[in-house]
Amino acid sequence: MTTPAAVIMDAATYAQAVEDAVKASAAYYGGGTSALDDDAYDRLMRGIAEWEAEHPDQVLPGSPTGKVAGGAVEGDVPHTVAMLSLDNVFSPEEFTAWTASLARRIGHEVERFCVEPKLDGLAVAARYAGGRLRQLITRGDGMAGEDVSHAMGTIEGLPDELAEPVTVEIRGEVLMTAAQFEHANEVRTAHGGQPFANPRGAAAGTLRAKERAYTLPMTFFGYGLLPLPDTETALAARLGELAHSELMAQATAFGINTTATTAVPGITADTVEQVLARVQEIAALRAELPFGIDGVVIKADLASDQQTAGSGSRAPRWAIAYKLPAVEKITRLLEVEWNVGRTGIIAPRAVLEPVEIDGATITYATLHNPADITHRDLRLGDQVMVHRAGDVIPRIEAPVAHLRTGDEQPIAFPETCPRCGAGIDTSEQRWRCENGRNCHLVAALSYAAGRDQLDIEGLGHTRVVQLVDAGLVTDLADLFALTREQLLGLERMGATSTDNLLAAIAAAKGRPLSRVLCALGVRGTGRSMSRRIARHFATMDNIRAADAEAMEQVEGIGTEKAPSIVAELAELAPLVDKLAAAGVNMTEPGATSPAPHDDGGTGDHDETAERGGEPLAGMTVVVTGAMTGPLEKLSRNQMNELIEQAGGRSSSSVSKKTTLVVAGDGAGSKRAKAEDLGIRLTTPDEFAALVADYLN
Repeated sequence: MTTPAAVIMDAATYAQAVEDAVKASAAYYGGGTSALDDDAYDRLMRGIAEWEAEHPDQVLPGSPTGKVAGGAVEGDVPHTVAMLSLDNVFSPEEFTAWTASLARRIGHEVERFCVEPKLDGLAVAARYAGGRLRQLITRGDGMAGEDVSHAMGTIEGLPDELAEPVTVEIRGEVLMTAAQFEHANEVRTAHGGQPFANPRGAAAGTLRAKERAYTLPMTFFGYGLLPLPDTETALAARLGELAHSELMAQATAFGINTTATTAVPGITADTVEQVLARVQEIAALRAELPFGIDGVVIKADLASDQQTAGSGSRAPRWAIAYKLPAVEKITRLLEVEWNVGRTGIIAPRAVLEPVEIDGATITYATLHNPADITHRDLRLGDQVMVHRAGDVIPRIEAPVAHLRTGDEQPIAFPETCPRCGAGIDTSEQRWRCENGRNCHLVAALSYAAGRDQLDIEGLGHTRVVQLVDAGLVTDLADLFALTREQLLGLERMGATSTDNLLAAIAAAKGRPLSRVLCALGVRGTGRSMSRRIARHFATMDNIRAADAEAMEQVEGIGTEKAPSIVAELAELAPLVDKLAAAGVNMTEPGATSPAPHDDGGTGDHDETAERGGEPLAGMTVVVTGAMTGPLEKLSRNQMNELIEQAGGRSSSSVSKKTTLVVAGDGAGSKRAKAEDLGIRLTTPDEFAALVADYLN
């Protein structure tokens, strides 16, 4: 979908638009912050360009069109070769038109394209002399940039010394990954500073900072390699003949992070259709990436095509940026709501002035916990940067502090539980009602009875409310003590529905331990983690006997999570005792109790050896698409249970650690990523045959 242009009606509106765009460019390229988000800026620039095309005699000399960085920044270190920006397209139709224009310019169809992620960072040129990093320069106005060599040594992927003693310039993007951004804001606020609004602003500000009392890590990915005036003649000649994909391979061999080594590596494509397919693949993976992207860069790969096409004053004619829908927008924080979850956790939620992001209207965003609000220094009335990608829950990155008016108000934290009025346990980052699960008993019981937990058919939300209001159930174990007479006494409970519900409750007693553990709703665990814990320890007695050190041996449980899981299991001991007394199963079928380990190791080798005969032993399996055949009626959670019963580990995302991908009908980005990584693919029928002994 093409990004619509801002409507400019007359010369006065045009002049104001030019002023706004130049100010926004100066703020964005200078410090990484702006009063306009990317989408608003793109709309404004398209509006300016359309006005100027219709009124060429009224173009203002200060117009940002046709200028690198909107003409808003300057530099004092000359570039040996102009460091240009990129023109944009926003739809398949615009991209196809661009390829046709490029073909006319070079006299033939482009033989091969290179397709790379458009990294959302700050463009820099890294100059190496004799293999040693000597200078780091920003893009600036394209002709000259700012010397930021003081940042050398703080940027991952940009080594102090190359693998070969060559004299070259590597051009690329300095950015902060999601993890680096979180760390940066923790450090910055600890030193009394305002949190960064987004990763790009954090990278831009950090790259230029010279006298900070702390250092923040950043990451570099190269997208260009070119000779310098002192480059050895033979090497310079060879670089000039290499295709872009070959240049990236050479830069990688030198030891540089490049776009070819990202989580969505640059690839070559021979046709427009292949390029557009790759654009969609990258867009689908966007939410899972450890860094921000705002589009996809498509380049004519061959050096001969690039040389024939040439460059304009602002951008090369042989490359284009295919912009993706904005995932970050600026809007106002109106209110903070405090909601109580099924385990008694008191969670804040931001109420926002409605804003459209990536095709969805966003009115709420997650705030995690009270410490998150304090950490980000959020205030009611703040203009905030809101991030949403794919199906990820929208979140507030930070306030846009330079837009504050002084009318913003502090956010009031609750002094008592907003649901039941009890006291609040504030000893951990996530606050909790002192009544715990009993504060929200209906939610806790409804969750426990759900399909992926105890699967008690007929025990929906309405029925749970009846049981709680009648005083028949005060905790999960009470469900198993219900009598026929008690249920018949409830409204709309006849003999048939009563007998069916009692049968479902009786069947729930035999569910595997992993389901029982999940039904308890231990904080820090979910369906997958409950399965891992149950398979690791085999019995509830073993789980309850485990200390934090033993709990850490379960895959995915680290030093921070283990103590809280152990503590909560101790808190749940009376309830677990009641469940066991009611006859609820407390063992995991097929699991073997772990042997004590005294070698300081993880103990995993013992379990692996015991499970060596299982068809998926040691394998990490991802399921994607619609299952067919013997697997057709299995939910995704049941598929994950099947994988782990057969000795494997289920995962929701494809990575280099993935062993096998079960690709059903409609499998999309995960299948594509598996193919790119060379991971084994199998059909639902083939997988069913592999695990036939574990299918009911």
